[in-house]
Amino acid sequence: MAQYFEVHPDNPQIRLLKQAAALLDQGGVLAVPTDSSYALVCHLDDKAAVDQLRDIRGVDEKHHLTLLCRDLSELASYARVDNRQYRLLKAATPGPWTFILEATKEVPRRVSHPSRKTIGLRVPEHPVLHELLALHNGPLLATTLIPAGETEPLNDAHEIRDRYQHQLAAVIDAGACPHEPTTVIDLSGAEPEVLRRGRGDPAVLGL
Repeated sequence: MAQYFEVHPDNPQIRLLKQAAALLDQGGVLAVPTDSSYALVCHLDDKAAVDQLRDIRGVDEKHHLTLLCRDLSELASYARVDNRQYRLLKAATPGPWTFILEATKEVPRRVSHPSRKTIGLRVPEHPVLHELLALHNGPLLATTLIPAGETEPLNDAHEIRDRYQHQLAAVIDAGACPHEPTTVIDLSGAEPEVLRRGRGDPAVLGL
């Protein structure tokens, strides 16, 4: 049965987020609020948790998962970033953007794309998630919480708990999120390519 943490969206109760972070360390998959929509997250280095996250989402190893990072310096530890890419990342973070980049050796091979060796990365702008990342002291592996077979992300924490209470370790309720996923931009090729239009406007980045 999933635990349910109801926290303030701007000033979350640290004691509750510490409990949530402990569940991540124990191999749990959590539903958390972001600046785009609710997401599923787990520990990067826990194979069983990663498998469970993929199972809940209904995706295979070819679906790009995303690393949620606290800032650009942490992101740069997990992706190879040249000067052109860095300028684009700097203009877009923090915010509702996911960038596909070549993964470094810090990323376990089982979570990067099996043939391209790429990974999604982003720096979210949400006080609750930012505090959870700080308590976790590292990036979290994530995917937008879109139910298997559906196209729209879930936005209501109560509905998430009702639908996934036997599959999740916890749900963090910080109120409704924007009901729109991130904009996904592939930076691994010669030119940036918009793979999914979401909350982030590509025109802001000149794309």
